[in-house]
Amino acid sequence: METDRHYPAERVVSYDAHWPSAYRDFAAGLFHALGLAWEVEHVGSTSVPGLVAKPVIDLALRLPAEQPLTHAAKTLVRAGWTTPVSLGDHWATFHLHDHVRTGIGHIFTADQWDQAHVRLFARWLREYPDDRDRYARLKVDLLDRGLWGGDYTAAKTRFVHEIVNRARAEDGLPPLTHLRGRGRSESRCPVRIPTR
Repeated sequence: METDRHYPAERVVSYDAHWPSAYRDFAAGLFHALGLAWEVEHVGSTSVPGLVAKPVIDLALRLPAEQPLTHAAKTLVRAGWTTPVSLGDHWATFHLHDHVRTGIGHIFTADQWDQAHVRLFARWLREYPDDRDRYARLKVDLLDRGLWGGDYTAAKTRFVHEIVNRARAEDGLPPLTHLRGRGRSESRCPVRIPTR
């Protein structure tokens, strides 16, 4: 799922005023499929006005308390999303059009929701334009250096970690020593889904 062939051909583009509308369409479809007990929030670079971004809509999804992800996995697939996969500290589901990603749903448990790094990071960039612009310059610089895929993501980690910890401090939360991510066995999400 993490290979380049699943990303749009446009790697990073200027902010598109239609992204909030695309998010609302995704959210409406998810609420229709999953029910109103879920929470859905626009996150990622497409949620930050003025920020360059991959043209893929990121959504944070809060699994209702006491509801196993197994219950939602088949519903997500019927609604046009992929079976959720582990990204380390949370799960993700992908919306594809002609085998190209158009949306990513980051699924968190109710206990994780308030501290979900994707929510904290996007909120901070929406509130602090100077950091938004720093992030834009970093992304463009990495692309100019020919980085993409896992290398591109890894190169952004220090900046993301810095911003997430600043947001956590503002919320009275302790800093993270590292961002949990894909492949870290110590940071598996407590929810489980069937393998088939």
